[in-house]
Amino acid sequence: MEAFLVARNPDPESRLPFLVRLPLDGGMVLSVKDTWPRASRVYCHLVDAEWTPALELVDEAPVLICRRRGAAIDLVLDRPSLYRSQFIFTEARGRPAIFWQTQKAARSANPGARVPKGRTLDGLEIVVDTREKYGYRFAGKSVEVRRAALAAGDYGLQGPSGLVASVERKTVENLVSSLSDGTLAFQMQRLAEIARGAVVVEGNYPDIFRLNPGRGSWLASMLARLAVRYPEIPVVFAGSRKFAEDWTYRYLTSASEDGIGLP
Repeated sequence: MEAFLVARNPDPESRLPFLVRLPLDGGMVLSVKDTWPRASRVYCHLVDAEWTPALELVDEAPVLICRRRGAAIDLVLDRPSLYRSQFIFTEARGRPAIFWQTQKAARSANPGARVPKGRTLDGLEIVVDTREKYGYRFAGKSVEVRRAALAAGDYGLQGPSGLVASVERKTVENLVSSLSDGTLAFQMQRLAEIARGAVVVEGNYPDIFRLNPGRGSWLASMLARLAVRYPEIPVVFAGSRKFAEDWTYRYLTSASEDGIGLP
C-alpha cells in the first residue's frame, strides 16, 4: 500500500502550515491549513515541489483508495477513524481553489449540497451521430450542435484524440429490441472504450414489463446482466423524450466541466 503523508511546511512565510502528499501522478503535494478537515473544509494549494525525507511527519496512513473523479479526488485511508475525505477542485472568487472536506464538513459549509464544479467550455459543441433520424435539438441550451459519425453512442463530445464522452439514446421499444438481439451489449462495449459513456431511455423501467407481457422478466434480467458487466456505463430511465434530452445535455455538460479528455 502507498501511504498518505502529512508533514510540517518548512516554508516559514507560508500561511498554510502543513504539506500533504497524495499518491497520484508520482506524488501530488499540497500545502494545507490543517492536518484533517475535522470541523470545516480545509483550504489547499498545489505545490510545485517534490516530497523529501527531511520533512517532519505529523501523520501517516496506508491508502486504500486515491482516485480522481472528475473535479474531485476520493481519498480512503486504512485506519479506524478520520479515514474518508475528498479534495474538491473548484473556483472561489473567480480563481482556482482546492478544498479538502469530509461529508460532515461539506454539509456544514454548504447546506445546499452544491455539486463541485470544474470548468465550462465556451461554445460547447455536442456532436449528433449521422444515423440519428430525429435527433435532439437542445433548443434553448447554450450549445452548438454538429452532425458527424460517432464511434459510440448518439450524442457525444469530441476531444483532440477523438470521442471522450457519449450517450446512447433508446426508446423503450428500441431498448427491448436491442436487448433481444444482443445489440445493446455491443453498444455498451463501445461506450466502455471511451472515457465516459451512458445509456438514456425515453421511458420508465416498468414499461419493459407493461409493453412486453411474458417477456418482461427475461428482458429485465438481460438488462441487469449488462449493468453488472459494464458498471461504468449507467442506464438512466428518464421517463420521456423531453427529460431524456435534458439528462443528455446535463451529462455531456458535466463531462465538459470536468475536462474529461478535453484540452
